[in-house]
Amino acid sequence: MFQSTDQYHFIEGVLEDTLGQRPDVREFHFLYCGNFNLAAKVATAQGIFFVKWNEGDQDRMFESEAKSLNRLRETGILTIPQVHGYGKRSGGNYLMMDFIESGPAQPGYWVDFGEKLARLHRVTNDRHGLEFNNYIGALPQNNDWNPSGISFFVENRLKVQAGQALLEGKITGKLHDQFLRLCEKLPGLLPDEQPALLHGDLWSGNVMTGADGLVALVDPATYFGLREAEIAFTTMFGGIDPAFYQTYYEAFPVAPGFQERIPLYNLYPLFVHVNLFGGGYLTAVERILRRY
Repeated sequence: MFQSTDQYHFIEGVLEDTLGQRPDVREFHFLYCGNFNLAAKVATAQGIFFVKWNEGDQDRMFESEAKSLNRLRETGILTIPQVHGYGKRSGGNYLMMDFIESGPAQPGYWVDFGEKLARLHRVTNDRHGLEFNNYIGALPQNNDWNPSGISFFVENRLKVQAGQALLEGKITGKLHDQFLRLCEKLPGLLPDEQPALLHGDLWSGNVMTGADGLVALVDPATYFGLREAEIAFTTMFGGIDPAFYQTYYEAFPVAPGFQERIPLYNLYPLFVHVNLFGGGYLTAVERILRRY
C-alpha cells in the first residue's frame, strides 16, 4: 500500500484523529493481519493500540467490524477489544482498537471458553439476521432479517456464496444444480432453533489468550443465527480443545445427530474459502454434495 515511512505517518495521523492529540509513540511494530489488511501494534503514552488498514474499495468493512465488536462487547460475556475509531484518510481505510496483550492460558481456559460461548449463544432475538450488514473476510454478508434460521442460512449465506462462485466460474453449473437440490432438503436435515448471537467467524485463528489467561475474541462477523453453524465452524481448522466442546454441550445441549450435520453447516465457510482462495476447498464442497 505505502512505503514503510508513509505507513508510519498514516498511522500517526490515525492516532491523532482518534485521540484528538498528537500521539507520543513509544513503540511500533508491524504485524501480520491475514490476506487483506495491514496492521501494527502502537504503544503510546495514551495506551497500546492495534491499528489495521487497507486501501480497498470496501469503505464500510471496518465500520461494520467495529459495530460487530461493539455488539459482542456490550454483552459483557467475553473479552472483546474496545474500538476507539474507524474511518478513511489518505486513501486508506482503518480501524483502531485496544491491543490485546497475550498471557499464558489458565488451566481452565477451554472450560471457561465453552461456558462463555454457551452464554453468548443464549443471547437471543425474535429474528435471524442483524441490524446492519457486515463482512466475512473480504466478502459481504447480507444480514437482512428472517424469522426462520434455516431460510436465513440458505438464502443469506449459502446461496449468496454459491451464486458468487458460479458467477465467477469457480464452480460449474452442474455443481450449482447439485447444491440447489441439497438446499431443498435442508429444512428436513437441520433443526430450526431460536436465533443465537454468534461471533460469526469463529475459528482458532480468531481465538486469543488475553493477559488474564482467558479467552479473547477478535475479527467477528456477528449476526443472530443458528448456533450449530458456529460450533461446526470451530471444527474446520482444528486448534480447539475437546474440553471446550464438552463444557459447551453440558451448558447448552445441541440436538441429537449434530456430528452428522457439521458438514452441512460448513458448506458456508467452505464456499467463502472457494471464493477467496479457490484451490482445495472446492474438493471439500464436492465431497459434501456427493454425500448428501
